[in-house]
Amino acid sequence: MTTNLASFQNSAEGWQQALYAFLAEKHRRSESMRTVQSYSCLLQGFFGRLGKEPNSVNSREIFAWAHGVGLSGKQPSAITIGARIACLSSFYHFLIRMELVQSNPCDKLERPKVSPSPPRGLSGEQIQKLLTVVPNTPSGLRDRAIILILVLTGRRRAEVMGMKAGDINVEGERNFYSYRGKGGKTGRRELPQPALQAVTTVYLRRLEGEQDKSWAKVAEAIGV
Repeated sequence: MTTNLASFQNSAEGWQQALYAFLAEKHRRSESMRTVQSYSCLLQGFFGRLGKEPNSVNSREIFAWAHGVGLSGKQPSAITIGARIACLSSFYHFLIRMELVQSNPCDKLERPKVSPSPPRGLSGEQIQKLLTVVPNTPSGLRDRAIILILVLTGRRRAEVMGMKAGDINVEGERNFYSYRGKGGKTGRRELPQPALQAVTTVYLRRLEGEQDKSWAKVAEAIGV
């Protein structure tokens, strides 16, 4: 086993396979190709630029990379620095679980404090104006339901777009919806009555014919 491990650690191909395995696991857990692509770009860029294998990287080199100027030529923000360290640290945790390295050099780094950004989106008055121009058509009623669910639940766009009829349940005088969140985590929350009424109206009208299924356009319109 020791010989095989030593051979692996001296093989660039072996580390590349470990990286692919990490990205595959990340995709299974997050179900987000965007996250996988972002992690792949950061990791390939870091190790390619440094010219070292993961088992020979030290904390100083990671610090210099995390705080270094990127392709934009600007100093990285606290969010960017934190994201770089989090990505690399996640990869090292994977390598430790696979018994390919003994420690995580990111553990010695202090991550910068990040101030929450102000919420973006439309005001209550703007949302009311948006709802008044939604047409009373099958697709318009659908869009109105989407808008109300996004606004009243605060769920992410992908979570709302992934909802199905079976995810909504009425229990007495209370309504609930189930969702699949970030990282594949599931949850159940109460659904406000106006959102349920909008969804019910859609089903009563029995959507017919070919319609635009792009919920993303509606979500982007209200800044979610």
